[in-house]
Amino acid sequence: MAITAAMVKELRDSTGAGMMDAKKALTENDGDMDAAVDWLRTKGLAKAAKKSGRTAAEGLVAVKVAGGRGVAVEVNSETDFVGKNADFQAMVAGVADVAVGVNSVDELKAADMGGKSVETVITDAIATIGENMSLRRMSVLEGASVVSYVHNAAAPGMGKIGVLVALSGENEAFGKQVAMHVAAVNPASLSEADLDPAVVEKEKNVQMDIARESGKPEAVIEKMIVGRMKKFMAEVTLLSQSFVVNPDLTVGAAAKEAGVEITGFVRLEVGEGIEKKEENFAEEVAAQLGR
Repeated sequence: MAITAAMVKELRDSTGAGMMDAKKALTENDGDMDAAVDWLRTKGLAKAAKKSGRTAAEGLVAVKVAGGRGVAVEVNSETDFVGKNADFQAMVAGVADVAVGVNSVDELKAADMGGKSVETVITDAIATIGENMSLRRMSVLEGASVVSYVHNAAAPGMGKIGVLVALSGENEAFGKQVAMHVAAVNPASLSEADLDPAVVEKEKNVQMDIARESGKPEAVIEKMIVGRMKKFMAEVTLLSQSFVVNPDLTVGAAAKEAGVEITGFVRLEVGEGIEKKEENFAEEVAAQLGR
């Protein structure tokens, strides 16, 4: 596979590796970006194990809680300007209200919103506002009590990051603190039991390869891996993370002190995992002028 300058730049941006190292990593892995990131980590050349996807799409995430049920919905737009538009915000708030009564994006698109389906309402808004939009996803969380939080709020209940936290009992103040923690730290799962086995296996293989680069015996490597995987779990699982409000406690220990159990969480960030074509404004204007 031909390795392009754009691929090298993307890998450099996502890992902090040098240009030649990034190019070699892509060459060694036939252009596979994820494999190249792992290769750089194995060689100790990646400054951070960042994902290659960039958060580029615009729009809003809205959260809504009714009793022990919370929903978070993401409605995308082409530009950030639309996210600040009062009509767009009102539409997104309406979509979130409808979402409380459904269980999936497909159900939500077909659900009634003021005499029209949600999908039709969004289609009409495209014609009115003049920009492409889409209802991308929704998540539902249920529990004895559910607390919501919005980071970078553009309007009440909506912004760039929406979080829901489910608790076994009533403690809204603590739930809000946990939701803020989730927004900031972005845990991969609630606990080790909920973590995708493929993610665990991949990390273990990467750590094995890193350890083997040291040249130590396999028996020593096995012991090293136990400690490294324990550290990994503490970094990516919510209940094992150091609580941002009190770093001396894990989130799980803080919940115990607060007299509740955290039973689940949802975190949606606008444009998460979507690649958006980078526009060169000067070139765009020049093209329109026929230069």
